[in-house]
Amino acid sequence: MSTNENLRNIAIIAHVDHGKTTLVDAMLQQSHIFRSNEQVAERVMDSGDLERERGITILSKNTAIMYDGIKINIVDTPGHADFGGEVERVLNMVDGVVLLVDAFEGPMPQTKYVLRKALEQGLKPIVVINKIDRPDQRVDDVYDEVLELFMELDADDEQLDFPCIYATARDGIAKYSMEDDNADLKPLMETIVKEIPAPKGDAEGPLQMMVTTLEADEYIGKVAVGRIIRGKVKPNQAVVLMDGDSQTKAKVGKVYTYQGLSRVEVPEASMGEIVCLTGLGNVSIGYTVADAENPEALPTINIDEPTLSMTFGVNTSPFAGREGQFVTSRHLRDRLFKEVETNVALRVEETESADVFKVSGRGELHLSILIETMRREGYELQVGKPEVVYKTINGQKCEPMENLTIEVPQEFMGTVMESLGTRKAELSNMTEVAGYMRMEFLIPARGLIGFRSELLTNTKGNGIMNHVFAGYVPYKGDIPGRVRGSLVAFEQGETTGYGIFSLQDRGTMFISPGQAVYEGMIVGENSREMDIDINPCKAKHVSNMRTSASDEAIRLVPPRILSLEQAIEYINQDELVEITPESIRLRKAILDKTVRGRASKNARK
Repeated sequence: MSTNENLRNIAIIAHVDHGKTTLVDAMLQQSHIFRSNEQVAERVMDSGDLERERGITILSKNTAIMYDGIKINIVDTPGHADFGGEVERVLNMVDGVVLLVDAFEGPMPQTKYVLRKALEQGLKPIVVINKIDRPDQRVDDVYDEVLELFMELDADDEQLDFPCIYATARDGIAKYSMEDDNADLKPLMETIVKEIPAPKGDAEGPLQMMVTTLEADEYIGKVAVGRIIRGKVKPNQAVVLMDGDSQTKAKVGKVYTYQGLSRVEVPEASMGEIVCLTGLGNVSIGYTVADAENPEALPTINIDEPTLSMTFGVNTSPFAGREGQFVTSRHLRDRLFKEVETNVALRVEETESADVFKVSGRGELHLSILIETMRREGYELQVGKPEVVYKTINGQKCEPMENLTIEVPQEFMGTVMESLGTRKAELSNMTEVAGYMRMEFLIPARGLIGFRSELLTNTKGNGIMNHVFAGYVPYKGDIPGRVRGSLVAFEQGETTGYGIFSLQDRGTMFISPGQAVYEGMIVGENSREMDIDINPCKAKHVSNMRTSASDEAIRLVPPRILSLEQAIEYINQDELVEITPESIRLRKAILDKTVRGRASKNARK
């Protein structure tokens, strides 16, 4: 058994917005990875457009820095529960974790989730209390809360004796205690080198490596990323890809390691190093890359099952093909199956119709990020209402439950609890944190569909919600859906101000004048519970008594514009969201008014 003393592998884990990516930025800056005159984007690790816009990390990223001749491989992980599949895989590549906690918020649901996974794998934790410059920081209380969390998660004595660093990641400052006047991240770097164990293993044995991430490179094809558990790997080495009982021969192309933000080609990499291998052909996540002479498989990675599914279909509206580049079922099929290769928590199944696929994921955010990525790539598609994935356990129908944590100002507590009551949520804990009420609930996953936008409305934008998967329980009974009906256009044309004005007392409109609509398109929400067919394209008739121009000034109420997530949450079972690179439209699944009427009559019988 040998130790690779010049190497440390760590993952940075935390709840959303506690500053993981910002801390990695500061570590990169201070290890002089960039040239002094180089322009570097803020949150440089969030490389995707969507990650930059939303300020969240979606895919885990690898980077490496040098400190005192020791190489530190760092993995930046996502904080959202919907990307938990990413976090679980990544923890297989490291020997320790840096747990980042906000100095005001303290440990949050996702902190608990990722820490549990890390402790289960016996990883050494370092706690960093971040944002200590906040005027409302409560560092001592947060430290106690972190200690309680470790005890609650059955940490062993060694894990309980965690080192704690106080930091302001944005300014690149870390301290051993609040009184220090240190001005750089040296205390954190020293603690990582001292506390995180160096990788141990057999450096001379036959090769074993677990593929934990796949990167697609348009020039060199699939790149398999993982940690070498045993042995060494060189370019052009003969290997065997192992998945369960199946074995495939392959040959390594090039071997890369990380340095800063780039991949660097190396002539050899040994035990403990995180490497990227090219040329392995049809490799997938969870495969073992093993020595060709003595192939031995590593235990596979368990990943939480999907809890939510949606149908993705070819766009069948009258406007299909006008705005998108990829519109056929072959395009859609190829894109979805390509996504499954790198997005481990996603499942794609074919249905009876060749034009419709069932896609299952870890939550609304997980699926809506995929849809948003696809529309930006030029795809047109239509998606159905999200549904939870039920399981039959011991002959009983069971549904997924979520631990939901909500923080709201006290005056909104009543309305939030009332709306959660109808969604079958049970209150499990309530604490007061600096004027905010933090409430914890156990709620069926389907009760969360559409809840985020309702919470923001009820709390005037002040509510914060987070949820993590809590397991399956027997079916809890029906939850009422949307109570109001839709306003549906009954002819194709262009909307007019006059037409919308005459209809706006019927409900809330989603459209503005001069917009193209088609029969069966949903143009607004009815103020009552049934659907109404309307004509927003109606023009004012001209007679010899008046001209169309002599209108009294009409005042239109601004339309309600739905974002992609809001549209997906809004629709009912008989409705779809049509998504193109330029538009998001709501429509009825059956466009023709008479056929739709007949179908709803039959459904009521």
